[in-house]
Amino acid sequence: MWEYPRPPRLEWSDRRVEVWLGGVRIVEAAGAFRVLETSHPPVYYLSPDAFLPGVLSPAPGGSVCEWKGRASYWTLSAGGRVEEAAAWSYGWPTPEFLPIRDRVALYAGRVDRVTLGGVTVTPQPGEFYGGWITPDVVGPFKGEPGSWGW
Repeated sequence: MWEYPRPPRLEWSDRRVEVWLGGVRIVEAAGAFRVLETSHPPVYYLSPDAFLPGVLSPAPGGSVCEWKGRASYWTLSAGGRVEEAAAWSYGWPTPEFLPIRDRVALYAGRVDRVTLGGVTVTPQPGEFYGGWITPDVVGPFKGEPGSWGW
């Protein structure tokens, strides 16, 4: 992932994505867009249609990415579990990132389990970043202790 570009690159991945929360499979998708950025594991953006109905609800707050624009947050709910602001999307991304408009990314560490191509994802370290680590992605990663100033 150190060969990933800066500014980030957007590309399609046809790896199957599944996500569980509260013991319920809340996402099943045949693929997703991913953002590749230097020092970050990929972040995957899913179609809102891939989520079970009723799982996503707007959450307070927002943030700004210098590359993608202003993000809105989503609360995830299923199986009696509620994770506030555990996902985000860009309603009006910058022109380079228009393909992810309204697609939803989520923090793998805020759900029971995420699989990508049948492999369980490890969440990117720290609470700020939302990258998904799989055996084919090698660190060190932003979010690890001492990495804030990279």
